[in-house]
Amino acid sequence: MATVWQRVTAKAKLVSLPEVYLRLRDLLAQPEYSLRDAAAIIERDPALCARLLRLVNSSFFALANPVDTVVRAINMLGAQQVHDLALATSVAQSFEGMSSEVMDMASYWRSSVLCGLVSRTLAQHCSGIEADRLFVAGLLRDIGHLVMYQSVPQLAQVALAHAAQSGRPLYLVEQEEIGLDYARVGGVLMRQWGLPESLREVTELHVEPGRSLRFRPETFVVHIADLMTRSIEEGGDFARLAKRIHRDSWEVTGLTVDQCETACEEAEQNLDSVMQTMFPAAARAAS
Repeated sequence: MATVWQRVTAKAKLVSLPEVYLRLRDLLAQPEYSLRDAAAIIERDPALCARLLRLVNSSFFALANPVDTVVRAINMLGAQQVHDLALATSVAQSFEGMSSEVMDMASYWRSSVLCGLVSRTLAQHCSGIEADRLFVAGLLRDIGHLVMYQSVPQLAQVALAHAAQSGRPLYLVEQEEIGLDYARVGGVLMRQWGLPESLREVTELHVEPGRSLRFRPETFVVHIADLMTRSIEEGGDFARLAKRIHRDSWEVTGLTVDQCETACEEAEQNLDSVMQTMFPAAARAAS
């Protein structure tokens, strides 16, 4: 009989990213590439193209003038930012067929977008961090649960219930009861997809940011954003979750509690707009 780890990793291997994203990633990895070639790849996927242009023209970026072509979007935002946005929408597409009986996908993406927005806003107060890249890092920090709820749904649901009852961190309960946790599974999935080390480290270590090495500030920002997101979802009782914030968080990031609370307020104000732009089906289901 397959072990829990084997069942989870086997499921992770079955999840693939859309071909359009893979072609875009391979092109941008080349030393020299044409922005028009990158735009042409995106334009071959009408849904991705439309979603990208809606997001670029949304309050998320608050550009002074409307952007009506993918080439101009890449010129305005840069190839890396467009890559990250394409990745975010591609990940959503990879899990579109997931049953709502297994996981409430509308709530899942709403929570993920909220964490992405909080991460991005917090990063704007930190020196040496590309704030826009933190949106995708925060968005994907919980991706491991999508694999767990398909491969070991009953174990994952029991661990979630026990964590809620005990008030203990979910990842610790999962480690004890399942033998793995969602952050580790997310790291495995990102390795499987060949995603950048910066995203993998943040995803895998945001629950234990003290272990991060190469991308330490980014990991600590998402660590804080994750707990802030959970406090919002649990009624805004940040004081109860504040004790879980790693003791080095404030020194590593330079953030203050006031900045965290303000970031949450700003993220909540933009949440509905970004949801309707990036995940319209989930936004309708959650309303």
